[in-house]
Amino acid sequence: MELSRHDYILKCIVDYFIKTATPVGSSTLISKYNLPYSSATIRNEMAVLESQGLIEKTHTSSGRIPSAKGYHYYIENLRTGDVDDELKSQLSLILSAKAKSVEDVIKDSCQMISHMTNLASVVLGPNAEEEHLLSVQVIPLSSTSATAVFVTDKGYVENKTFVLDSKIDINDVQKCVEMLNSRLKGTKISELIEKMEAMKPLIANYVKSNDVIYRAFLEAVVRFASERVSLFGTENLLEQPEFSDDAEKIKKMIKFIESPKKVHEALNGSEEMVIKIGEEDATGIGLEDVTLISRKIPMGKNKGTIALVGPTRMDYDLVVNALDYLAKELSKFFGDGKDEEEEKNEKK
Repeated sequence: MELSRHDYILKCIVDYFIKTATPVGSSTLISKYNLPYSSATIRNEMAVLESQGLIEKTHTSSGRIPSAKGYHYYIENLRTGDVDDELKSQLSLILSAKAKSVEDVIKDSCQMISHMTNLASVVLGPNAEEEHLLSVQVIPLSSTSATAVFVTDKGYVENKTFVLDSKIDINDVQKCVEMLNSRLKGTKISELIEKMEAMKPLIANYVKSNDVIYRAFLEAVVRFASERVSLFGTENLLEQPEFSDDAEKIKKMIKFIESPKKVHEALNGSEEMVIKIGEEDATGIGLEDVTLISRKIPMGKNKGTIALVGPTRMDYDLVVNALDYLAKELSKFFGDGKDEEEEKNEKK
């Protein structure tokens, strides 16, 4: 792809700032990228780029840095579309392993992409509004302990191990489970807590010392019904110069990515990929120099979301291409070998 002078200079500015975190001037651009233009010509182009809102001047230097608008322009017009060969190789190894659960594949993929991009990754599980309870099971572990297992129609599993009173008969517990299955099967996960509360008197009829059983089931249901989030690579944020010397900023960042509700709100939308950069205040907690890039991915029969979080000064060419590639490969892996485009075409 042959770029215009305008676009090539902007690309050089973005690339330089991503690598160095340092504002750049015309003389640096010439020496670093061997540009075939005079300093005066580059300064004129930079003035145009600044008037268009694609670059901006910092308070501490005469150099320029990309703006949020400039990063968006870069993503939409100047990316190569190339996927890192090492990332392809690592993902291939993950997907070639046999007998892996959906959760393990997602976990390994996220750890890999966090390592490759040096960013934190956030995984949001399927929306509880779209899932229904398939079954409740209790597995005795000993005479005084058991594990309650909840399974949804989308293949998601939650469990809770609890200690039984020695006076409680495991057969009574099994009867209680049968009652729960008959009354809760097919219930939306988001409605389970309310139904469990209403069923407390019924559980008491099955098990005399019912508090332990009820609490164990309810705790599992609360975890089950809450919005699910997993974090990987949060230590990578400490290596970023934007955050490494600012304890308050890193606290805000960690607080954000550990909040399923805030992350869900930030990623709200039907688009397959969401990109929120800098001044858009993607986090909603006053961190204007943060970028959040998310991509919907298959999780068994349902869809979840993987997001990469880091400073606005991230390698968008690497990150966007990597997330897109990951989503397509997981779609083929969890599906029938077809990628998203093939599936869309078949529906037409």
